[in-house]
Amino acid sequence: MKKSTMTIAGLDPSGGAGIIADLKTFNSYNIYGTSVITALTAQNPKKVTNIMAIDTNFIIEQIDLIMDEYPIEYIKTGMLYSDKIIKVISKKIKEYNLKTIVDPVMVSESGSNLVDKTYIDSMKKYLLPLAYIITPNINEAEKLSNITIKTEEDMITTSKLLNKYTNTTIITGGHMQGTDILCIDDEIYKIKGNLIKSNNTHGTGCTYSSSITCELINNKTIHDAAINSKNYVKESIKQGYYNTPNQFWKK
Repeated sequence: MKKSTMTIAGLDPSGGAGIIADLKTFNSYNIYGTSVITALTAQNPKKVTNIMAIDTNFIIEQIDLIMDEYPIEYIKTGMLYSDKIIKVISKKIKEYNLKTIVDPVMVSESGSNLVDKTYIDSMKKYLLPLAYIITPNINEAEKLSNITIKTEEDMITTSKLLNKYTNTTIITGGHMQGTDILCIDDEIYKIKGNLIKSNNTHGTGCTYSSSITCELINNKTIHDAAINSKNYVKESIKQGYYNTPNQFWKK
């Protein structure tokens, strides 16, 4: 039987980030992707002009119908937008015992805010304790921890703090020197990388967390999944276009 997964996130109609980026990544791994849309956006790689949240009952209906049909163990979440949406997603993760890779999306690549005022507190209270892995970038890690990150040591300190909510945190280093920090329980691993001179970075966080999900579905360890996904995103950026990664570079 073909392996399957689910992304719960917002829709970027330009295809660079969100649901569409996730599905492209799943497909590149030959994994059948399903999707639950939490919000509609009007955006492109350079700006976001509007966001429309999806009714929570409709979100629940989407999840239930997918889970009725597909043998899904690992999922990922992206833009959830609001306190209400986080709460219903958390209940469904518990109900179906889903191993969830949480990409705590808060701000678009263009700098637009993608969440409401209650988002961060709800994320820490309801969703992070259920996460299998969380994959914040530098800015998201700062918002979740209230720590300013300027060095790798700051990343390490922050990852350990975030692991009070969950067992595994990966802080991606694309907004600094390129090195990711992986914290599993109290063990720290530095996943070295170099910054690439490219504008194809819209949706890299979505692509990374989706790749992590696929690697775990393919029975990789968390450490190997983190290394492989970093390389996958690096090549996607190098071979991207229209300011977005190309998830099909392996093809």
